[in-house]
Amino acid sequence: RDSAVSSLWFFKEDSSADDKFLKVYNQVATELKGMAKVCALSCTDFPVFCEKSGVKETPAVMIYPTNPMPAFLYEGKLETKGISSKIARFIPDFSTKLTKDNVDVFMTTDPSKPKVLLFSNKKSPPTIWKALSSETVFKRTVKFGFVSEEDKELIDRFKIKKFPAVLMVRGAKAETKENYKGEMTFSALKEWVNLHSESGMGDKIVGAGAREESVEEAKPWLVQEVPELTVKSHNDICFKGDGLCVIYMKEGDITTAETDMLSGLSKKFTSQLSDR
Repeated sequence: RDSAVSSLWFFKEDSSADDKFLKVYNQVATELKGMAKVCALSCTDFPVFCEKSGVKETPAVMIYPTNPMPAFLYEGKLETKGISSKIARFIPDFSTKLTKDNVDVFMTTDPSKPKVLLFSNKKSPPTIWKALSSETVFKRTVKFGFVSEEDKELIDRFKIKKFPAVLMVRGAKAETKENYKGEMTFSALKEWVNLHSESGMGDKIVGAGAREESVEEAKPWLVQEVPELTVKSHNDICFKGDGLCVIYMKEGDITTAETDMLSGLSKKFTSQLSDR
């Protein structure tokens, strides 16, 4: 219960109602395969456990959310959609809702971790995305982001043309991008993400002051089109690199027009100045 949501169907061997419910529950198991633990227990064989669980008649379904939430008996209609939806509601969501304000920090914190982004025309992450983000290994080794179609700036930035779309970004400067081209199913996505997930990533260290710190701090300037030169960023941007560094100085925040102008200037001279 620490890492996954579970459901438990209590049944009796000689019950016609349980025989009829078997097909429904198998459909629930199929829909949530890999995302939740869908189990069954015979009250014919284990009557004491059923009694302690408050089960007076079958079929009955108990739902066990992740700790510390208590287990409870499902009280809705014994139909596939209702049961699946109820279980899915309790699958933890460890993904990050991305906006123009937090995307750069998200992309550069823990650079050894792959960042997997879902671009969707929905307003909230679907069940499979929540399940992937809370998967036992992935929640330590991969970072999952969610971008709604409503965030036009990010949709344009990542050049998304259709929904849903999944993009994996890797590298200290988010320089490696890979579009997912497989089926939008939990098992297929898990297999694809797993290719770049490594055990041990995302571990924490404890410094001399006994404060737990991330090994890899955020460097948002590494993925910004025109990065801001600051005390923290100056070495990465200019002073410890090769080639020519052009600094644009002004008061206040940079405008979109200025960003486009500087970006165009950079692209114009990159080929002549690179590797010098």
